[in-house]
Amino acid sequence: MLSVAIFLLAHVIPPSPIVRPKLIAVFGRRAYLIAYSFLSIGLLTWMIMAGQRAPYIGLWGAADWQWWATIIAMPFSIWLVLAGLFEPNPLSVSLRKKTLDTTPGLSVQVTRHPVLWGFGIWALVHLFPNGDVVSLTMFGGMVLLAIMGFVVVDRRTKRRLGPEQWQTLADKTSLFPFVALLSGRMDLKIPASSLLWLVVSALTYLWILFSAHAWFLNTDPLAGLGF
Repeated sequence: MLSVAIFLLAHVIPPSPIVRPKLIAVFGRRAYLIAYSFLSIGLLTWMIMAGQRAPYIGLWGAADWQWWATIIAMPFSIWLVLAGLFEPNPLSVSLRKKTLDTTPGLSVQVTRHPVLWGFGIWALVHLFPNGDVVSLTMFGGMVLLAIMGFVVVDRRTKRRLGPEQWQTLADKTSLFPFVALLSGRMDLKIPASSLLWLVVSALTYLWILFSAHAWFLNTDPLAGLGF
């Protein structure tokens, strides 16, 4: 699929160590991140719409647990993306870059890569109930892209901050969700600003579940549950 290839290239070439600094030097970091976010959303929308028009070649059958997995995981996925984008995070993808000297946002307490985890979880749980070749290519590719992002972003941030400062900040959180909290490296604290993103994420999830998904993609996410 052409849309899949372009989507993957857009997440390999612009963020590369050669291209990204030049784009930031020309447009500024915030403008680059905003433009790149809109580009990603546009390409993602194109890829999904192209996938809906592609011939269906089934690989596995549908089961109730597949739909439930998606319904249950998506609130967490949406929150990770929204909170991760707008809460300060010097270690990963974020529209804000500040140190973790002050109390970090809840998403950063959970994982140092909330946005990547959010997209990865979204792709994975949408792969389950869509057992066809196109979905495997599209959603499977995005899962791999998110996993590769962990390595690429960590490597880039180490270069920017230096290994010692990166390690100091990374020790306050964790790659895998909740590990820093469960191990005691991070004390759970919920800043007032984080409550806003919990509410926004919940409302966004309900809007997608009961309206937007069916409206934009002509697919009711509750249909598989018999509702």
